[in-house]
Amino acid sequence: MNGLARASVRFRPASFVGTFVALLFAAAVVTACGTLLQTGLTAHVPPARYAHVPVVVAADPQAHITTGHGDDRDTESEPLTDQPRLATALAARIAARPGVAAAVPDIAFPVGAAHLPQLTGRDWSAHLIAQPPGGHATGAPAAPRAGEVVLDAGTARAAHVAVGDTLTLTAPGRTGAYRVSGLVPAGSAAGPTAYFADAAAGALSGHPGRADAIAVFPAPGTGTDALADQARLAVGGHAKVRTGDGRGEAEQPRLAAAKETLVALGGSFGGIAAATAVFVVMGTVALAVGQRAREIALLRAVGATPRQIRRTVATEALLVAPLAGAAGIWPGIELARWWLRQLVHKGAVPHGVTAAVGWIPMAAAVGAGLLGSLLAGYLAARRPSKARPSEAMGEAAVERRRPGVVRTVLGVAAVAGGCVLAEVAAHATGDEAASVALGVVFSLMAGVAFLGPVVAWLASAVLGLPLRASGSVSGMLAAANTRAAARRLAAAITPIALVTAFCGTLLCMQGSITHTSSRQIREGVVADQVVGSDGAGLPASATGRAAALHGVDTAVGVLRTGALFRASGSLESANLIGVSGDAAALPQVLRLGVRSGSLAGLTHDGRTVAVDTLLAATAHVKVGGHLSLWLGDGTQVRSKVVAVYQRGLGLGQLLMPRDAVAAHAGTAYDAQVLVRDAPGADRSAVQRELAGLGVPGQTVTDRAGYRVQADKDLELNAWANRVMAAVLGGFAAVAAANTLVMTVLDRRREVALLRLAGTTRRQVRGMLRWEALVVAVSGLLIGGGIAWITLVPIARGLTGSAPYVPPATFFGIAGGALLLTLTATALPTRALLRAPVATAPPE
Repeated sequence: MNGLARASVRFRPASFVGTFVALLFAAAVVTACGTLLQTGLTAHVPPARYAHVPVVVAADPQAHITTGHGDDRDTESEPLTDQPRLATALAARIAARPGVAAAVPDIAFPVGAAHLPQLTGRDWSAHLIAQPPGGHATGAPAAPRAGEVVLDAGTARAAHVAVGDTLTLTAPGRTGAYRVSGLVPAGSAAGPTAYFADAAAGALSGHPGRADAIAVFPAPGTGTDALADQARLAVGGHAKVRTGDGRGEAEQPRLAAAKETLVALGGSFGGIAAATAVFVVMGTVALAVGQRAREIALLRAVGATPRQIRRTVATEALLVAPLAGAAGIWPGIELARWWLRQLVHKGAVPHGVTAAVGWIPMAAAVGAGLLGSLLAGYLAARRPSKARPSEAMGEAAVERRRPGVVRTVLGVAAVAGGCVLAEVAAHATGDEAASVALGVVFSLMAGVAFLGPVVAWLASAVLGLPLRASGSVSGMLAAANTRAAARRLAAAITPIALVTAFCGTLLCMQGSITHTSSRQIREGVVADQVVGSDGAGLPASATGRAAALHGVDTAVGVLRTGALFRASGSLESANLIGVSGDAAALPQVLRLGVRSGSLAGLTHDGRTVAVDTLLAATAHVKVGGHLSLWLGDGTQVRSKVVAVYQRGLGLGQLLMPRDAVAAHAGTAYDAQVLVRDAPGADRSAVQRELAGLGVPGQTVTDRAGYRVQADKDLELNAWANRVMAAVLGGFAAVAAANTLVMTVLDRRREVALLRLAGTTRRQVRGMLRWEALVVAVSGLLIGGGIAWITLVPIARGLTGSAPYVPPATFFGIAGGALLLTLTATALPTRALLRAPVATAPPE
């Protein structure tokens, strides 16, 4: 049997090349997703700024909730949306512990200045942190006093600034003039840095009394472990004490959210990709085995036992699958590395995180392909191997029209399960709807695969009507072939439906979100002028200064941050906007579409909140109810809902007064100042006045310009879904082309018989071209139907409206499917027609 398997691979290369290609791409996709998952689980960032600090105390970057009691007790964690901070008073408590030489608060905040690069503002004490032990004693200037600043020498030299010069600097807390009192040596600061007096840094940062971290230095003779123990006793569980590589996580608090992103990509998307890969591999292997029905029948006729047939198929899988899986490992690793680099470039993952390449994703990729090919080969060979030797040739000569009982039962069950899941998703909200709806795709696709011959026969019967009525030889041959060879047609339709279903779902889901968000922005932003920033943002004082300008009626500052909220025992993230000024003036520049309650009920103590309708449905709250929130830095509040509005997807899902959230945001800068012109004011003159605010990097545009920029930001957020669609769609497209090529090349005898019967090359090409169009249209209709059934609950849960299909997505998928099927059919057809008619292989 081993020799027979090797001979089969040698003398029927077309089938095994197709299987090899499918297994290779499957291994690449599974390896890439597994590598991202492993990276998310093991990701760490080596300390850079804290490299010379043995112990760093930082706030916990995650929020935690506990549900249940006793043995059912469970704790869920979710990364905070912004930088968590510590009370600077902890530094004195830590410094008082034995063995501690010093505890230095580290405060960082963005600072803008004209003709200077973006600066990082810090407290003066923090200049000791980046220095090697003893290094800070050489060349360090005196500590700055109030109204003074110390710059790093590299930045000062590049900007031609010298000691004694005066600079106007804009910090989140205030804008003011500062005298340059000294320069720290080049290389002693991480990037362009401005050091302020310790007493002033907290207020300038917008987070008075709070620090990003506390660096702990040991007294002589104190080891790192003992120092860490003393720090833990001082903080009493209210902060994380980090040593070793853990210092890198304190330096990069976004690492926790990045690890969550990588785990989600590698886990959830990896599961989808792995299931798709196994699905495609099983279909390809089953097609390859089915194409050899005559060979298996001949073996049965000469006395081969069912066990020998199955062993031959298993041996063939063992010969092809490991080699294909090994060949797909390197492309998968490179795909994962490219993916990770893109995530770092887009800011979703901090610099310093590298791909964790391990043997587990590789073994999973090879093992999944091997098991899938073994299972598919066993199922495909089961029926022909059990046929009686006297009947085997007869059964192989005629294609079975109906699927088996087991296949029919599984197909009906899968379709029924998809319908049930679609009904469940229709009554879910938010991410729950999206999670459930993904199961709809798999269930319905599995049903199509199991009931493929029936589906293909119905498609050919309907689409064959115009072909038969056309009167052309090619059309009538195509109609007859598609009805007579429903199984072969099903093998080609299924991958096209897979491409359409997955790409349509992912791209149209993001398209629906983008379309609804853009519409809400167009309807909600009614300001005449919008002041923005190309830098870190706008200081809080910019709103008041804008309101005092001639020709300005109303100015409202908008600070954008995030928050976590509790919904059904779990934590969900949401974007939060903080608005300055009187809430009654907000509708003059920002119309949220309030459906119940009133924004006038918002208070500045953080105990009230307005929420979007979709979030309210997810959290099961209404006006008068209370919502548990974790603000950006982890501060927990329980806020009363005073209003519910309907344009939260584009404008912000939560709304609170700026004073309630500024101290808890990542930076206390405003993202925009929305301005309404006074009646009769000259718009151009107001725009010129606003341009003179003097904020570094500021921009001024009208509402149309703001909407264009907002649309660009929404497009950036769609990148992840586009990549997923490209990976899954590309893999499924390769599988579809692979299947079509295998199907056409297996029709040598049929094409030769048609040529012997007098059919011209042009008629044969026309027949195969019409069949390809039947395959493409059938796959598009089936996949499009599955995508629509899936999208309806997702769109309602995420946007509150019907799905939106972008024209570019529709024509792109349809055109791609048509081009794919025609090309994958035309190329092997040309190879078949090169053979002379007289050399056609006999039946």
